[in-house]
Amino acid sequence: MHISASLSAAGAWVDAHALWPSLPGWAYVLLTLLDTHITTTCVTLFLHRCQTHRAIVLHPVVAHAMRFWLWARTAMPTREWVAVHRCHHAHVDGPDDPHSPIVYGIWRVLFLGTALYHRAAHNAAIVEQYGKGTPDDVLERYLYDPISLTGPFVTLALNLWLFGTVGLAMWLVEMAWIPFFAAGVINGLGHWWGYRNFSTPDASRNLPGRIWSVLTCGEALHNNHHHIQNAARFSMRPGELDPGYWYFSALRAVGLARVRQESVTAV
Repeated sequence: MHISASLSAAGAWVDAHALWPSLPGWAYVLLTLLDTHITTTCVTLFLHRCQTHRAIVLHPVVAHAMRFWLWARTAMPTREWVAVHRCHHAHVDGPDDPHSPIVYGIWRVLFLGTALYHRAAHNAAIVEQYGKGTPDDVLERYLYDPISLTGPFVTLALNLWLFGTVGLAMWLVEMAWIPFFAAGVINGLGHWWGYRNFSTPDASRNLPGRIWSVLTCGEALHNNHHHIQNAARFSMRPGELDPGYWYFSALRAVGLARVRQESVTAV
C-alpha cells in the first residue's frame, strides 16, 4: 500500500513537470514508431551497409549522428555489432554461425536472439577477427559501453521529461525494438520462412509482404542481401521495397553519402 502510494505520487510529480504529458494516445504511438524507425534506419545504413559490408560511405557528420542515436537507443558498440554480423556471413547457417535458426532452432533465435548476439559479442576472438576497420576512438572505448547502459538511461530521462509517465512505456518499446526485429526477426525468420530469389548456399529468405520491409527498412529482403552482400540496395525484384536505400539516396542527393565499388564478394 505504501509502495503503491509512493509510486503514484512519483508518477504525478513526473507528469506535472513533463512538457507534453497529455497528448492523444495516437500521438504517442506515432512518435514511438517514428523513434524506432529512425533507430532501424541507423542500424541498416550505419552499422550494416556502411560499417559491416562497406557498401556505402556516409559523411562524417551523418555517421556520427547515427552512431550517437544508436548509443542512446541500443548501447551497442560498433565493433561488436559488425564483428558478430561478419561472423554470421563467414559461417552462415553452420555450427559457428552465432545465431542461425538452423543450428539453434527458430523459437530460440526469434525470442532469445539478443542473448545469442551478446554471447558472440563478448567472444574476444570473434571481435578481434571480424571487427577490423571499425571506429576505435574514445567514444567507442568509454562511452558507447553496453555494460553502463548510459545511452538508454539518457533516453529514458528525456522521455519522462517530454511525455511524463507514458514516456516509460514508449521507452520500453524503443529498447525492445532492435533486439526483437534485428536479433529475432531478421536473424530468425530471415533464415526460416519466406521466399528466395536466389539459390544462395544458405537458408536465407525474403520475408513476404511489404510491411516487413517497411518495419525493417529493407532488411527483410535477407535472401537478396546474402546474394550480394555488399550491395547498397537490397530490393532486386519489382514490388520489393527498400526504405533504407531511399534514405541513402536522399543523403546521396545532397552530398552526404555515396556508393562504394560494389562486387559479389563477401564481407
